[in-house]
Amino acid sequence: MERNHLIVHGRVQGVGFRASAKQIADELDITGWAKNKSDGTVEIDAEGEGRQLKQFIDKINEGPTPFAKVQALDITEKEVTNSYDSFRTI
Repeated sequence: MERNHLIVHGRVQGVGFRASAKQIADELDITGWAKNKSDGTVEIDAEGEGRQLKQFIDKINEGPTPFAKVQALDITEKEVTNSYDSFRTI
């Protein structure tokens, strides 16, 4: 199990980004959350098995919707908490 904290920069608000991130997370058994930040970025905290978490991050980086345009992705590894039972949007 691994946990990553992401800050997604680009055209990521108002384009269905968080809903698509949740759909991808649900498909890959990733738990955590995604929320819009006031600076226009999306913040994500995600936990999952290493391979699935990498796939999740790759799909986020590609832009999970046709309207999203990810310009940069800040990734920080965090200590696993096992405190999430699903992935939700805030």
